[in-house]
Amino acid sequence: MKKYVIYSTMLLCVTLLFAACRTNKFNTTKVMNKDFTQYKTYGWLAPIDSLSKDYFSNDIARENIMIAANTEIEKLGLTYSKENPDILFRYIAIVNNKSRMVWSNPYWGGGWGFGPWGMMGMGWGMGWGGGWSQPVGREGYRYAHIIVEAVDRKEDAVVWQARGSREVRNPERAINRLPEVVRGIFKQYPVRN
Repeated sequence: MKKYVIYSTMLLCVTLLFAACRTNKFNTTKVMNKDFTQYKTYGWLAPIDSLSKDYFSNDIARENIMIAANTEIEKLGLTYSKENPDILFRYIAIVNNKSRMVWSNPYWGGGWGFGPWGMMGMGWGMGWGGGWSQPVGREGYRYAHIIVEAVDRKEDAVVWQARGSREVRNPERAINRLPEVVRGIFKQYPVRN
């Protein structure tokens, strides 16, 4: 029973670690001391030309973003207006190519592991701890950002901006997750109903 608890705990920790690496991250900024309750109607500006031609510059991605955004904005109590809206929203989609170090596997060598009879103990082979890790190269990856800005129509100035970011491994899945990212972005809006 004790082995099962230890093994389950280690498996849970590894699962949570990998889950944490694949989550959305949100950042926001706003004009301080701005009364966001004054805005009652909203409209849209054209999206800023996307810097991610292969990912989010297609009709499905645009539609996913707009449907999710309109739903979230209306939950905030704003009403869509084509004629003189109080606040205008726009978005930009960006996908950056990045790279990170790849390290040798630190789990080969001495350390804790399961022995030949399934018992925990000290020894050589694959296990937890022990060994040294060193850089062995670089790997490329893509990181996507959806940025939403709110522009005060009378002042013609950005008053709020929020960004949702996530590592992208599969373009189709990334497009299907856009509504989730947009919902998270609008949770950052300064006024909540």
